[in-house]
Amino acid sequence: MDVDRRRFMAGMSGLAIAGCSRAQARPGVDWPTFKARFMDASGRIVDNGNGGISHSEGQGYGLLFAVAAGDRDGFDRLLRWTEATLARPDIALYCWRFDPRQPDPVADRNNATDGDLLIALALARAGVKWREPRFTDRSAAIRGAIATRLVRKMGGRTLLLPGMDGFAFADRLTINPCYYLWTALDAFARADPTGPWRRVIGDGEALLTAARFGKFQLPTDWIDVSTAGQVSPAAGKPPRFGFDAIRIPLYAAAANRGALIAPIRAWWQSYPPAAIPAWIDVVSGQVAEYTLSPGGLAAAGRVMGRPQPGTLSIDYYAAVLQLLARTL
Repeated sequence: MDVDRRRFMAGMSGLAIAGCSRAQARPGVDWPTFKARFMDASGRIVDNGNGGISHSEGQGYGLLFAVAAGDRDGFDRLLRWTEATLARPDIALYCWRFDPRQPDPVADRNNATDGDLLIALALARAGVKWREPRFTDRSAAIRGAIATRLVRKMGGRTLLLPGMDGFAFADRLTINPCYYLWTALDAFARADPTGPWRRVIGDGEALLTAARFGKFQLPTDWIDVSTAGQVSPAAGKPPRFGFDAIRIPLYAAAANRGALIAPIRAWWQSYPPAAIPAWIDVVSGQVAEYTLSPGGLAAAGRVMGRPQPGTLSIDYYAAVLQLLARTL
């Protein structure tokens, strides 16, 4: 789903550099701070950079971090709120957005596939960690719903739709490359070897290899795949390697797919850490006037073996990227 990532503000970059440390914190150390800062008493993860909304993505991240930290009470509260508020009654997927400012906080019933993947992965890990078959069963149900509703063929490829509605057109599919959470897809392939996951993985890897644009051969936040298989920056969206796409190298590095992100690594390495722009327009070459947030630096540090910010950001999305860099 389209989420405003403008919280990567110029002022955040100073905090990023000031907090750098070569000693990487463990999830169990960072999670209590994240939980106190972004999780309310009901189990809702609050996106403080987006007007206090919540979304399936944030709930999925929270669940993953809680499992990694061994926090069963926090996990249970997160899951209860997620199932009670975002779970769809018709299929094992989740509404993508909760906005407490609206009369109907869950007016948009569409899903966000990355949120579903994150929740399914967290449940699978929790089922093993705490020996809870109901978590494993729910994870399998989500996996099945993704397979039947969100896997689509286009241009000779088996692709992963970002959501059930709004991304499939007669002449193209619009894809978000950062929704390819390889760790989850690999786990799906192991658990369901007869499912579509090997094709999704193989064609997804080929897709990211094809989605290299401009002078520096970088992917964009959103891409289009035509009926003929042509890959291009998505129509009607800024052609940027930016706030969504920054998760591409993080997810790939966590799943030992370094070859997919060699151009990103090379572009980042051409800058000192304090000077890496938050985004670049792959068509015009224009770069942001501000640099990476603490979260962006954490992602870059994980990929390049550079120092990561040691202090957890006060911004939801930046803090998520920091914990991902230490958890996945």
